[in-house]
Formats: sequence, structure tokens, C-alpha cells
Amino acid sequence: MALIVVTGANRGIGLAIAQQLTARGDQVVAVCRHGSTALNDTGAEVFEGVDVTSDADVIHFRDRMSGRKIDMLINNAGLLRSDRLETLDWDDMRAQYEVNAIAPVRVTRTLLPLLVNGAKVGIVSSRVGSLDDNGSGNNYGYRMSKAAVNMAGVNLAHDLKPRGIAIALLHPGYVKTDMTDGRGYIEAPEAARGLIARMDELTLATTGKFWHAEGYELPW
Repeated sequence: MALIVVTGANRGIGLAIAQQLTARGDQVVAVCRHGSTALNDTGAEVFEGVDVTSDADVIHFRDRMSGRKIDMLINNAGLLRSDRLETLDWDDMRAQYEVNAIAPVRVTRTLLPLLVNGAKVGIVSSRVGSLDDNGSGNNYGYRMSKAAVNMAGVNLAHDLKPRGIAIALLHPGYVKTDMTDGRGYIEAPEAARGLIARMDELTLATTGKFWHAEGYELPW
């Protein structure tokens, strides 16, 4: 039984990941700011009150996990605030950067002492962070934060490979969740199945790659 930590697990893709992992028998630690009845019903071990943008919160969570060993970490917590050039809000941009780009590095580094040799770390990114794939513009804060976390993931792949830890950057697809106001092409359970499959397949030979949930590598 693997011990798997999932951030942003109270709803959407994170909730679906927690549901599917517990259903197959993994021990899931679900991390979130605010819990939900649906999350409690998964059977996951829920840690509420953890803001991934707070050093103190993440360190407190690590301390509460002391003595346990993590096999997989899925950095799923995310923030989307749509914008265009004429309506840019600098505070919104900074908030997205904090959650989407800095937090996965903060969580991964803080939990590093608990990650087993051979552990896997996933970062839920988005293809909108791909420079090659940007054909529409807009969403400055979200796009820039996801491009930044892609770079962070490649850095982590280099730095953690000697420890036997592999990193995957993951695009879930355009998913119908609260974050997208219900817009999208696929439902959260379908996205979660694909992301879990990519994490199961992850090895040191494929560390630092950018994967679509459907299984093909994406351009940077």
C-alpha cells in the first residue's frame, strides 16, 4: 500500500484523484485549506487548514507527518483568475504565481525528508503554460505561472534525480470543474484516471517531462 499525498484535494481534480487512489487501496493523505463532505467520504486521511502558500502551514503539516514515509506526492492545488491585457490585476497575477508556481516547490522541498528513495512527485500544470502551444493569448497570470512551474519541475527533476526521486509535469486536459466555471471537454474523474496512469508510469528515465493526461509528451 503506497502512501500518497495530494494537495488541493477537497474538490475537482484533486478530489477525483483522492477518490480513485483510495478506491484502489492506496493510503491517501488529502491536504486542503477547507475540507468537504465529498472528501471525507473518500476514506482519505484529511488535513484541513493547510495553505500551500504559507511556509508555516506546510512546515506544520510536515511535522504532523513526522515518522511517516511518502511514496508519491501530487501537487494539485491551483488557482485560475482569467484576465486579458486590458484588465490585468497585479495582485491576481501574484496570487496565481504563489499558488501555481511557488507552492509546488515549497511543498516538495518541505516534504523532501519524508519522501522515500524512489518516490514520485507530480505537478499539475497546464498546456496553457507552453510557449509553443500558445495560440490565443490572454490569461496572463495563469499562463505565466504555469510556464514558471514547468521550469521549476525541470529543475526539481535535475536536483532530485540523484536521490532517486522522479518528477512529472502533468496537463489534465480542459476539465469541467469549479475552477473553469464548469466549462471544459472532460469530467474530473476522466482527468484523474489519466493523471494517475501517468504517475504510475513515471520513472527516473522519464523524469522532468511534460505529459498530457492521455499519455503523450507536450511541447514546452
